[in-house]
Amino acid sequence: LKISKKLMCGIVKISKKLIIILLLIAFIFVVQFESNVMELNEITVTSNDLPAEFNGTKISVIGDFHYGEFCSEDEVEDAVELSNSQHPDMVVLVGDYVTDDASNLGVCFKQLSKLEAPLGVYAISGNHDPFEETKVRIINSGFKNINNHYFTISKGNSTIYIGGSSNPRDYAPFINGNYANTVTKDDFVILSYHIPNYFVDFDHSKVDLVLAGHNHGGQINFFGYSPMCAAAIDGKQYLSGLFERDGSQMVVTNGVGESKIPVRFMARPQVTLVTLECG
Repeated sequence: LKISKKLMCGIVKISKKLIIILLLIAFIFVVQFESNVMELNEITVTSNDLPAEFNGTKISVIGDFHYGEFCSEDEVEDAVELSNSQHPDMVVLVGDYVTDDASNLGVCFKQLSKLEAPLGVYAISGNHDPFEETKVRIINSGFKNINNHYFTISKGNSTIYIGGSSNPRDYAPFINGNYANTVTKDDFVILSYHIPNYFVDFDHSKVDLVLAGHNHGGQINFFGYSPMCAAAIDGKQYLSGLFERDGSQMVVTNGVGESKIPVRFMARPQVTLVTLECG
């Protein structure tokens, strides 16, 4: 059978439209799936400075809820339940519980107060958190406020350190001064701050592990590049996962919620579980 050129052109046009429609449907499905299905991201961090007593210590890293913008109370609760199901030794909350609205803090921390960790829950503020109100919520929830503070954690005869900063640019003296003067290069030191780009801004020679968030995994992530995130001064985007620089390591979590638009692509919401191992 001969098919006329006109009919063939019509079939090609219909096929192109069908492909476009199918691709659009697939994209919408992926975006909806990505935003609503939380994952557990497991990362192992190895260090020669980690005391043997802390080998195998699990740290749950959670943040960027932005509750009240697009994130619901159920999503905060889901993150808490996923964290608790892993029985972490510690939890570190890396900020942005809300998006600038202090009235949303109560509901968010009502769920976060259910977090379980025998070595404690440690928390900093993010750039969208009303600082004073957030600090009060952290303390009233029974968490350790590491906004420009540090704590020691002991097991047997060994000790590790954990500290944090809400804004390292404003509190560089804290990172390079008080905290740095307390510890030695042989100590195992955890430092948490919200924005991972600070990883290249300061001397981390006494810091073994940085825990951060902020970038939402890029939120819209095209194979490691996000149009929504600023690069650090070294030109890199620290979107998600494990990074290393001059002997210090950094873990960046994707976070739970979204900001600006209720969409994620190749950057699922997550709880990040870090396991510490002796080098």
